[in-house]
Amino acid sequence: MALIKSISGFRGTIGGKVGENFTPVDIVTLTSAYAQWLKLQYPNKKLKVVVGRDARISGEMAALLVVGSLLGSGVDVVNIGLATTPSTELAVVYENADGGIILTASHNPKQWNALKLLNSKGEFLNNDEGKYLLEIADKSEYLFPDVDETGKIIKEYSFNDIHTNMIFTSRFVDTAAIMKAKFKIVVDAVNSVGGIIIPQMLKSLGVDVVELNCEPTGNFAHNPEPLPENLTEISKKVIEEKADLGIVVDPDVDRLALICENGKMFGEEYTLVSIADYILSKTQGNAVSNLSSSQALRDIVEKHGGQYFSSAVGEVNVVAKMKEVNAVIGGEGNGGVIFPEFHYGRDALIGIALFLTNLANKKIKASELRATYPDYFMSKNKIELTPDIDIDKIFEQIKQKYSSQRITNIDGIKIDFDNKKMWVLLRKSNTEPIIRIYSEAGDAATADKLAKEIINDIHKLIN
Repeated sequence: MALIKSISGFRGTIGGKVGENFTPVDIVTLTSAYAQWLKLQYPNKKLKVVVGRDARISGEMAALLVVGSLLGSGVDVVNIGLATTPSTELAVVYENADGGIILTASHNPKQWNALKLLNSKGEFLNNDEGKYLLEIADKSEYLFPDVDETGKIIKEYSFNDIHTNMIFTSRFVDTAAIMKAKFKIVVDAVNSVGGIIIPQMLKSLGVDVVELNCEPTGNFAHNPEPLPENLTEISKKVIEEKADLGIVVDPDVDRLALICENGKMFGEEYTLVSIADYILSKTQGNAVSNLSSSQALRDIVEKHGGQYFSSAVGEVNVVAKMKEVNAVIGGEGNGGVIFPEFHYGRDALIGIALFLTNLANKKIKASELRATYPDYFMSKNKIELTPDIDIDKIFEQIKQKYSSQRITNIDGIKIDFDNKKMWVLLRKSNTEPIIRIYSEAGDAATADKLAKEIINDIHKLIN
């Protein structure tokens, strides 16, 4: 059981003790803190906030508490009900709202839920905004308005149609080509909101849709994180149905995983790579991903004559870097695609439309498209720490040992071995006493070997 407060929002497990878990009392308290923060940003203004949620079991209960707390804080609410994270982000801008709250614990299991908090641009709060909000939440000093100044529910409707219609009008989405291709696609929406919007969107594009786990019951049919070990059912289904593609999303539909027609994973790292390849073939520009994402993206960007930039881990950091370098595409290696011409947020729906456009125009199979990209293999490891270990000192010693290589230290330490096309990243966990170690190389054995070498270095320093 847990309750985690961070700059990006509040998440925890349902039930248990107040202050230690995601209880009704904590939901009311944290929502009220957000309303108070908004009042400080926009004094003397009647505020408006969009609220959307995924389909997890606790969603209806939590949404009622959130909406009620906002109304009691004097904030008007646009309640869009069951909606994806990107749909809620877009709704904030569409409704000219002052902020938004998304009730979703993303890829976490069903016992978890969370409040993800947005600013008036429909983007996650930055570091300074998040810290300020946490200070307000810790103080719990709220002044609620009297009865004449309480908020009201302005509208309550699904934003799904608006979202998909916006996608269809993008100059990079070729709806005619997708319709002509007559794709057959299996969709696994892990029993959440993707099961509502994705089949509907695909059918509008003339796709023959095979639905798998699309009932939005909140009882996830498998671990909701879209990793290969959780996707064996859809891999078999794609082959069985002789489908052209399999599409998998997480419960709030901001991550996109793809299955080739042969049942093999396209690769979560390669979702962004393939879409960047398509966008950069149509418009020149830069691209951004976080430090733990595959260097395959850099290869593709440089092939198209653009510049690749990396950011600290976290969507808000990727977005900040994209704005800084005026990137035309960006995202994260976990299947998160950020297409700024559409909006600055990970969006599996625009990702699907862009991927299908590319596949339809090239008239090749998904496995053939994947074969056009460079192969890299990633190894992910961790080292557990004791309280007496000085992590910063260890990182400094690692930097010194590998000082002849290219070092990036905006988020832990990343060592790029440029001449060998491989890298390793060491990061302190924000929630656990561990060091996370990511390594990548042209083959799995080399990636594992590199990780082991760094782990041995750390153990020698600890001992």
